[in-house]
Amino acid sequence: MTIMVRPIGNHLREWRQRRRMSQLELACEAEISARHLSFVETGRSLPSRAMVLRLAEQLEIPTRERNLLLVAAGYAPVFPERALDHPALGAARQAIDLVIGGQKPYPAFALDRHWTIAASNSALPELYVGVAPALLQPPVNALRLTLHPHGLAPRIVNLPEWRAHMLARLRQQIDLTADPVLVALMREVSAYPAPRPAHLREPAGDANAVAVPFKIAIEAGVLSFFSTTTVFGTPVDVTLSELALEMFFPADAATAAIVRQLDQKADAERPWITAAAE
Repeated sequence: MTIMVRPIGNHLREWRQRRRMSQLELACEAEISARHLSFVETGRSLPSRAMVLRLAEQLEIPTRERNLLLVAAGYAPVFPERALDHPALGAARQAIDLVIGGQKPYPAFALDRHWTIAASNSALPELYVGVAPALLQPPVNALRLTLHPHGLAPRIVNLPEWRAHMLARLRQQIDLTADPVLVALMREVSAYPAPRPAHLREPAGDANAVAVPFKIAIEAGVLSFFSTTTVFGTPVDVTLSELALEMFFPADAATAAIVRQLDQKADAERPWITAAAE
């Protein structure tokens, strides 16, 4: 079998154009001459390993694609990719478990580059009542789970607003990575019907809101959350570079009160936890 490797110049030119940068702008940022960059893009000059990494840094190319650039230039990849349960990532996995575990009783998730849930703190199981079992079978995709008509969507009070927010995030991710799997995911979730459930009437917008809220109706009432996203700083492993921790916080006092009551009720129904701890 013959494996065709695209020239490094083609890759660099596509990423430069995707970032809407001219050759002169990129050359200035990378502190090289525009002539030399032109020669690299046309294949008249072969960049060094250091040059490839410098250009990739200026173009904000994801770690996974930086490995592809190195291979295209004739060099070995420098960024390892290991499974999250690999011993080398043990400290990182402990950090993930500590962060999302400490988020209880509010939900928290670790998501990979394709929005697959890699870890969860299993908080608020009430959120998933009525969700189609197929959407909860691993690997669980957070976007499908949220926006699918058989998922959480029918109970999201501000579905049009939250759907637009999620699709905007996905679109931004596609612009950054050009990942074909994300392109296919966008095509899929964009095609989901997005009616506003007739029995859920969205309240007037909160003038004091600081972020787009996630409002969902459960049996105990309407919960309102805002979310934060945390990523690893300066990762050199592909897996860690593509992992994001999504944590939800109560957006109002009513949500905090409902979640606290549900958590206390759950603890009361599991007395063995206290006994085991003693």
